[in-house]
Amino acid sequence: MWQLNLTHWSDIDRMIAVTIIDYTDDNGRLTADLEEIYEVVAEEGDIDFDEVVAVLHGLQQFEPTGVFARDLQECLQLQLRQLPADTPNRDTANLLLTRYMAQFGAGDFKQIMRRARLTEDDLKAAIGLIQTLDPNPGHTYHSASTEYAIPDVFVSKKQDRWVVELNPDIAPKLRINDTYASMIQRADNSDQNNYLRDNLQEARWFLKSLLSRNETLMKVATKIVEHQRGFLEEGEIAMRPLILSEIAEQVEMHESTISRATTNKYMHTPRGVFELKYFFSSHVRNDDGSEHSSTAIQAIIKRLVSEESPRKPLSDSKIVTLLASEGITVARRTVAKYRDILHIPPSNERKRLV
Repeated sequence: MWQLNLTHWSDIDRMIAVTIIDYTDDNGRLTADLEEIYEVVAEEGDIDFDEVVAVLHGLQQFEPTGVFARDLQECLQLQLRQLPADTPNRDTANLLLTRYMAQFGAGDFKQIMRRARLTEDDLKAAIGLIQTLDPNPGHTYHSASTEYAIPDVFVSKKQDRWVVELNPDIAPKLRINDTYASMIQRADNSDQNNYLRDNLQEARWFLKSLLSRNETLMKVATKIVEHQRGFLEEGEIAMRPLILSEIAEQVEMHESTISRATTNKYMHTPRGVFELKYFFSSHVRNDDGSEHSSTAIQAIIKRLVSEESPRKPLSDSKIVTLLASEGITVARRTVAKYRDILHIPPSNERKRLV
């Protein structure tokens, strides 16, 4: 809007521009078709569709470069056009985005080189230039509110032992006011005395509930630490399978109580701050009877993908084979599910030349 106020556009063009801005998300991308925007502005008077297109092109000259694009392809093309004409590989990069976007997105580089008659070095250089562009140019200016999780318990290693401590900031020391408590007369049945007596009883119950809550939290956190010592020592890859009923049985409480005690409760560890529920995960049972945590398996998949060759990424079937070599038996669909959870695209989309 600040940049718009610096232009000398007509009132009609400014109205169109404001409407287009309203249909732009925090990343700088249009969220509606231009036809839909035209239907909105056409209600304000006799406006041609070409005028809406012209205003859009004007807005696309605003900073940051690439805003008001209708899709990723246009966003990247806008940024390429703003580069100096003598920028190395600019024309080849624009060719990829204009004519071979589908093959580029699918990682079919051999077909691109054959059809565009490019050498591998030319293609690498063009892809390298495209990778310098910003797919979300407006994101830099978007200030999202940050919420901080306050840990309920602290876990630290002291003299080779993992120690759990309650966060004193979330467990303040409360006590009954002796002055008010001393005002209660044992044999007095007046309304004022009964009022004080009832509130004293409520205050005692409240303090008892807080104490019980903190004791439960400490018991649960301590058992989690005992069970997940491997995670604290080695990370996600050493996470053990754990379910609520196991902790409930060990602390002799109902499973629903454990569920409430671990919801929105956080543990501060040397590896970061985690919700208590993070330490619970399903398990995969192997033919030999051994079990592996789904969290640990996901960590292994993440490691395998990070170590793969960009030219020949691992297929889900290959990951199944590699997991089997580490003693973990899972189905291919399970690997695909975990990969989706980790936001890792399929192998054909991970293929890269650079």
